[in-house]
Amino acid sequence: MRFKVGDKASYTQTISETHVALFVGAVGDTNPLHVDEAYAKGSRFGKRIAQGILVAGLISTVIGTKLPGTGAIYLSQTLRFLKPTYLGDTITATAIVKAVREREKGGLVLTLDTLCENQQGERVIEGEAVVLYEEPTGVRP
Repeated sequence: MRFKVGDKASYTQTISETHVALFVGAVGDTNPLHVDEAYAKGSRFGKRIAQGILVAGLISTVIGTKLPGTGAIYLSQTLRFLKPTYLGDTITATAIVKAVREREKGGLVLTLDTLCENQQGERVIEGEAVVLYEEPTGVRP
């Protein structure tokens, strides 16, 4: 079998003003905690934070490009937001294979532990993904 329990992959990115601005443009989340420094300064966080779903999107990058990679389709994802991510934080998203099963119709279903950690090694997000994987056919991107 191509994947086994314990297989692991990660992706790291520093969350910038540009990421937040592009996310706002894409989905319209203009919560002042994300876009208004003066407002955020008076909040419990003391400064602007990135949207949790923006940060969780790094998990999608791992799944779609590394583990299992091309041919992966999300079936589900749970998320627990544990700590804020501040602009300038470097986040490492990781997926770890928890279970693999073959489908009668072909392909595999992988259950993955998913997590995001900041540059201090603090876990900011954790969850579990279930992913359908079918071996790509034809030309790979």
